[in-house]
Amino acid sequence: MVQRRVRMKDVAAHAGVSPRTVSNVVNNYAYVSDEMRARVQASLDELGYQMDYLARGLRSGRTGFIALVVPSLAEPYFAALAESVIRAAREHHLSVLVETTGNAAEIEREVLQGSLTRMVDGVLLNAVAGEEVEDLPAVLLGESPPLANAPHVGIDNVAAARTVVQHLIDCGHRRILAYGNQDTETARLRLEGYRQAMTAARLGRVLSLDYSGGPWSAEGAYRDIAKLLRRRARPPEAIFAFNDSLAHGALRALRERGLAVPGDVAIAGIDDIVMSAFSEPPLTTVAPDLDELAHRAVGLLVDRIGGHRVPHEFTRTLTPFRLIVRASTAG
Repeated sequence: MVQRRVRMKDVAAHAGVSPRTVSNVVNNYAYVSDEMRARVQASLDELGYQMDYLARGLRSGRTGFIALVVPSLAEPYFAALAESVIRAAREHHLSVLVETTGNAAEIEREVLQGSLTRMVDGVLLNAVAGEEVEDLPAVLLGESPPLANAPHVGIDNVAAARTVVQHLIDCGHRRILAYGNQDTETARLRLEGYRQAMTAARLGRVLSLDYSGGPWSAEGAYRDIAKLLRRRARPPEAIFAFNDSLAHGALRALRERGLAVPGDVAIAGIDDIVMSAFSEPPLTTVAPDLDELAHRAVGLLVDRIGGHRVPHEFTRTLTPFRLIVRASTAG
């Protein structure tokens, strides 16, 4: 026998309130007392109520979906970010559609001009092209090019890089290689943080190695660092990799060369992806607070969708990060 769908009036009768009050709780309206919200939520949970998002969308003119557009889900950082965004969106009774761009401006334009924008109420975007997102509320993630009509949420990449490099300096290293430079805003800012730390320590000469091309990956880093080690008789004392995937590729190249980490070369990254705690040795890194980043970004997007507190110019919200010291630098 097919079980009948639980309706709002069923929940109202169970909780002893009006259907309007149940609707206010389900739609997360602010003007409901904590006691009443808890009472209704208990009935919702006990009866197993599920919102009819299609019906709500037809009534409100909204879909109940937001989009997350990132370079790649193969990169562990963006996969973890997607998980955090989905959790944050669920708090607002929203579902998330995920698209990837391969870090290519032309694919990003196709995504933002295609059918996706007609299926969602707003978009969280790690942008490459830097073009305005027309007729759709948007919030920028990461180091996206500033858009006049969209706020930005991310970490302070200069400060994060400076923190990592200062740790390497405090460990006694002087010949520190900055690895991962490419033509992106994130790379530019992380290189700037490296330069600031080196300059403050009066270490003078900057050692920088460009990434060989495309999105950062462990495979690309392995090739770059292996080539560097073949060319140079004397390796750097330490490597600051611009993200953890690069650091893991470098770790393999160092091991194959017979170099001990951190005995011969220390290494550190940024992102604190899951495998960084389990690599050999475990990787020193900067951990962004992805849950806080997602919470702030989704909250801003919900405000923009609802027409509340919409900024009239580009604004930047910085979220926390912390240095996690592990055996790749600590010995």
